[in-house]
Amino acid sequence: LVLGLGLTMTEAAPVSLFAVGAAAAVGALDGLRHGLVRYRAALLIALLGALFSPLGVFFAHQLPDKILMGLFSALMVLVAWRMLRREKVEAGPSDHGAASWGQKNCMLDQQTGRFSWTAKCTATLAALGAVTGAVSGLLGVGGGFLIVPAFKQLTDVQMRGIVATSLMVISLISLIGVVGAFHAGVVIDTMGWVFIAASIVGMLAGRRLGSRVPARALQIGFASLCVVVAGGMLFNAL
Repeated sequence: LVLGLGLTMTEAAPVSLFAVGAAAAVGALDGLRHGLVRYRAALLIALLGALFSPLGVFFAHQLPDKILMGLFSALMVLVAWRMLRREKVEAGPSDHGAASWGQKNCMLDQQTGRFSWTAKCTATLAALGAVTGAVSGLLGVGGGFLIVPAFKQLTDVQMRGIVATSLMVISLISLIGVVGAFHAGVVIDTMGWVFIAASIVGMLAGRRLGSRVPARALQIGFASLCVVVAGGMLFNAL
């Protein structure tokens, strides 16, 4: 939006949130249909995210575009690095397959397959929601860049469950962020609505094509795109 359509970061943020949220909702519904969504965790993260997302929107209107571009670029580089890291996968009591195993903040009960809702687990997911909401409101990203690696690090849920849960969180937090942006007086023009519609179509197409492309190829491709976008944003900011 910034590089292609020439929007400012403040103008692009609500369009991006709306597009990401709508596309994520499509994926979340599919995840719910297949029983992959950890809906209680998603609701907790989204609740805290909803409380902190307007704070991010507020600061987005206070900070200069160059600073926002720099923060966004740094996030893209971090995401690329996380995507390219290879992690050891071991057997564990997770949903629909293996997951990284070890004593983590939120563990699945071996008998029920659900989270053991300890105070530590609840506090961890609440903190994740707060950070995700603030970042999504500030930079106009849905939060998946933070939720997926954090969920993978802090829980023993298998990757398919993480992605499905993160999509539900993203759709809920993005909706709150969009409402906050509209309340602040932001207006989405025709080009923005076209972009949002295209994002939904892209999500539908991506879910069909994703199963046919090797996971590692997707990771490398996405990481490369993140680096290119980060470079372009930094170039514009300088």
